Amino acid sequence: MGYEFITYEREPNSIGILTINRPNVLNALNWDTLGELREFLEDVLPKEELKALIITGAGDKAFVAGADIAQMNEMKERDFQDYVNYAHRVYELIENESCPSIAAINGYALGGGCELALTCDIRIASEKARLGFPEVKLGIFPGWGGTQRITRILGLGKTKELVFTGEMITAEEALRIGLVERVVPHNEVMNEAKKLAGAIAKRGPIAVRLSKTAINAGSEMDLQKALLLEKTLVSLCFDSHDRVEGMKAFLEKREPMFTGE
Repeated sequence: MGYEFITYEREPNSIGILTINRPNVLNALNWDTLGELREFLEDVLPKEELKALIITGAGDKAFVAGADIAQMNEMKERDFQDYVNYAHRVYELIENESCPSIAAINGYALGGGCELALTCDIRIASEKARLGFPEVKLGIFPGWGGTQRITRILGLGKTKELVFTGEMITAEEALRIGLVERVVPHNEVMNEAKKLAGAIAKRGPIAVRLSKTAINAGSEMDLQKALLLEKTLVSLCFDSHDRVEGMKAFLEKREPMFTGE
């Protein structure tokens, strides 16, 4: 794969690591980087049949510091609208990917970077990480899904506080308010992400995939419709070879050998 601004590695146990690779600008997302991400997510990732995907940033200073402000400053209004629409498409591809995704936040996750982390299912942050939405300091506000995705996690009041002030918060504060799920020593971020991905990879892949659908889609429905979705999807799990293997392995007191069938 001839990418300039992203790298991809496939680890054992069907775990993938996708890295935003522009450390000289704190991994800021410009048009070209978004284009490479979209190509990878549409053309490469579906063929990988991963059990978990880790997303991180190159270097030890930033996950993604945000959109490329120098490039954005040169845009006209129509260009900016296209930029926003394109970023939304890329982020939706991550959010809707069937395998679980883990953001390994190894530094600054600001603006579009924090929004990128929000598209992932689980967020693990370095103790040195800083998160936030500084866009109001530039005369705009989070427009790559940030005002919507974070509200569903934090609620209205805390979202407004973060967005209206544009202030960064520490990893510990992000953990306290539920913006990240774990905070670990700085040099342990990738190890922790790989450990979590490895634990997920050992589980029944059909069950993991369908549970992600139940959680994500159900969160946008009223309770009765969400419960109906849950019943439908868990019944699909029951009609799988993996369910037979999982229950048989449990009764035989051994590790299951899941095949994704």
